[in-house]
Amino acid sequence: MNKQVLINKPSKAFRMASVAMLVAGVTAFLIGLANATMQLNEKGYYLAVLFFGLFSFVSLQKTIRDKMEGQTISKPYFIMCWAAAGSAIALLTVGLVNAELLLSEKGFYAMAFLLSGFAAITVQKNVRDVMALGDDAVSEEVDL
Repeated sequence: MNKQVLINKPSKAFRMASVAMLVAGVTAFLIGLANATMQLNEKGYYLAVLFFGLFSFVSLQKTIRDKMEGQTISKPYFIMCWAAAGSAIALLTVGLVNAELLLSEKGFYAMAFLLSGFAAITVQKNVRDVMALGDDAVSEEVDL
């Protein structure tokens, strides 16, 4: 039985858009913090949560991808990745729920965080796809 497999390399436009969204999300979050009237320790909290979240999301994506590709992943590390990603989201949520900010400001920080996190995952996936397929690979159909 012949089966068609599509080898996908992310397009340059998609890769550039992913990086642009990561930069836009992080920049918006940082500009929001810079302009916020909160205390410096609160700004530091949100900054730490942002970077913790970005790192944990990328680590979780890499771990899931490794597992899908048949690489051995230790169960404690896999659990820690999930716990870290969940903790980052929970920390941001708790911080925003208890913050003395307008609802629109809380929504802004939440959306900038989510945009940054999704973009970081996408950039990691794109980098990995390009590395796996090579810079000169193109999308094509192959008969098996």
